[in-house]
Amino acid sequence: MADAGGTMTGRVALVTGAARGIGAATVRALVTEGWSVLAVDRATDDPDLPYPMASRADLDRVVSENCSRAGDSGRVQGYVADVRDHAALASAVAEAERRWGGLDAAIACAGVIAGGVPLWQMPTSQQQAVLDIDLGGVITLAAVSIPALLRRPEPRSGRFLAIASSAATRGMPMLATYCAAKAGVAGLIRALGAELGGTGITANAVSPGSTDSPILAESARLYGLPDAQSFAVQQPFGRLLHPDEIAATLLFLAGSASTGITGAVLPVDGGLSL
Repeated sequence: MADAGGTMTGRVALVTGAARGIGAATVRALVTEGWSVLAVDRATDDPDLPYPMASRADLDRVVSENCSRAGDSGRVQGYVADVRDHAALASAVAEAERRWGGLDAAIACAGVIAGGVPLWQMPTSQQQAVLDIDLGGVITLAAVSIPALLRRPEPRSGRFLAIASSAATRGMPMLATYCAAKAGVAGLIRALGAELGGTGITANAVSPGSTDSPILAESARLYGLPDAQSFAVQQPFGRLLHPDEIAATLLFLAGSASTGITGAVLPVDGGLSL
């Protein structure tokens, strides 16, 4: 519930991809507003992907910094799990319920990118990793977290949230599998919004444009660009988005002011979709 100051005291969230980028920014935003958070990340490299993933040290740093921010060592807990592992994500949900008594929001921020060549030249292992993490991981989180959201007593106000992408609606050459996965996330969210009607739980996604993050840095490498800043020119406001700007929209969607929104994919893209 929201307290007199508007913060969401007593609310519990699970965030995947929490060790860096948009996931870490989302943990920070939630904690600032009074949430308790289970910060979930694979926290190790993936042999099928050619760039570094977040580390256990990254995840531990997010937990430590946010516990300090909250002034409470019990408000944020790290949890190592791969979003492709149904049992591991189910255990993470159970841990959030055990630790804090329930779950109010599940936020799928885990994501990867691969490509840099036409689809028919892309290694099958990379294709599968992108599909399994960027789409399959969101589906799996929904499957294991929505029952927990439904276990909250009525009147409920649960939230299932995910990161889509401007790639869900734009054809991006040499990123075909990533585009397909993110389009799948958008379709999933629309279907969940319909399925959850009348439960008090909403399902929404945020669709970022070019955001200063490890995924964008890898995108620049795949396109042979000098750095991520090269993508700033494609957005009408002429700069990259910051992960905190995406997290702010997720925070709004997780909160009590978003009750009229479900099944939506909100662009936070600096005008990229214009």
